[in-house]
Amino acid sequence: MWSGLAASLRCGSVRKTMSSGRRRIFSYDQYISKRSLLRRPSAIRELQPLLTIPGMISLGGGMPNKEMFPFQRITAELKDGTSIEIVTPETVDEALQYSQTPGIPRLLRHLEDIQSREHGRSSETTRICVTTGSQDALAKAFDMLLNDGDSLIIESPTYSGSLAYLEPMSCHLVGVETDQDGMIPSQLEDTLVYWDSRFPGKRKPKVLYTIPTGGNPTGATMPNNRKEEVYRICQRHDLLILEDDPYFYMQFNQSGRDSSRSTRTKSFFSMDSADGRVVRFDSLSKLLSSGIRIGFATGPAELIERLELHSQSTTLHTSGISQSLVASYFDHLESSNPGESGFYDGFIKHVNTISDFYLARRDVFLASAEKHLIGLCEWNTPSAGMFVWLKINGCENSRDLVKTKGLEAKVLFVPGESFYPCTSGPSPYVRAAYSTASYEDIDEAVRRFACLIKS
Repeated sequence: MWSGLAASLRCGSVRKTMSSGRRRIFSYDQYISKRSLLRRPSAIRELQPLLTIPGMISLGGGMPNKEMFPFQRITAELKDGTSIEIVTPETVDEALQYSQTPGIPRLLRHLEDIQSREHGRSSETTRICVTTGSQDALAKAFDMLLNDGDSLIIESPTYSGSLAYLEPMSCHLVGVETDQDGMIPSQLEDTLVYWDSRFPGKRKPKVLYTIPTGGNPTGATMPNNRKEEVYRICQRHDLLILEDDPYFYMQFNQSGRDSSRSTRTKSFFSMDSADGRVVRFDSLSKLLSSGIRIGFATGPAELIERLELHSQSTTLHTSGISQSLVASYFDHLESSNPGESGFYDGFIKHVNTISDFYLARRDVFLASAEKHLIGLCEWNTPSAGMFVWLKINGCENSRDLVKTKGLEAKVLFVPGESFYPCTSGPSPYVRAAYSTASYEDIDEAVRRFACLIKS
């Protein structure tokens, strides 16, 4: 069984679907990097799932004896006073011992439920791998899909954390212009259709990277019709889509909503039932805790299994304590919300509370911007996330204003140039995050910023 899995990973897979009236053959071979193709399953990691077989005696792995772990139980108290305890021998062992690379089964069950109910994708056609935050999964996906000199489509601007990983890879990063609704489809189409004349000698991209909801840094959210258009373009040009979506559950246009998913925008992942060209990256950093470092990647089994090979050679698996704590919290949501959809209903109630919290903070920031920045800056109203993208009128480069004068005035923003490849030059933009400062401090920070612009 295990040698067969390894063989399937080496050879890739072929899928046949119908799209636009033509026969499609979709092979992952053309997308996998040379480095990734050299990776093989770990002989020791392959043993891990076999340990659950009743009666199995293992002399194969290098697992430490759990009798030597000094911890007896793990207890976490929720803000409502409820205690979550990891106390049974099975759950303590699950938290403290080496575990399977994809994630502990108790957590995977809940994550599969989320992806099925929210995006309409079942575990029969997709696979999930729990990672040390979604940033970990993204870095491994970039490594899996990109060779030195390959081209990658990104949004312009895009997340600085991804740029920090990509730029040392010697990739050709091609930014597609964005507006208040995210990546502009016509710009993407033109970039791909006229690739050879615009970028002579450069390899045509095979991957697109996007942050479609509450984008970092712009706060833009791509509406459903635009996502469908971008997806069709990726079909025509055979691009994989890396959907980085940590702010998906922080959408604000949900007044009067219940636990239904109908009021949130559709994901690229939900559109991808036939082709298998989307790998989705979710994060619990903004929903439970950033320090827990739990993210997860979901996509075609062939790609996620290969992503697991990268984890096998680096982290082995995500922290068992973090996974077990999250799984126990999800178990609590399930038991607190009786019914067939109990866990999912509880999860949606929780994330709706979060989106309401950040909506209120956004409104406070925008009210301060209206009071202090009219005529000095331009901005759009974000419908998700925690960022506002400010363009300073009459400014060519915000760097000195933010990093020198801003520091002296004790107000922090991030200069716009941080969200473009290093070859792009100066930017008149700054990113403001309204997530942590108090209401009073938000207003004072915006007032100080206005004074800097005027000075």
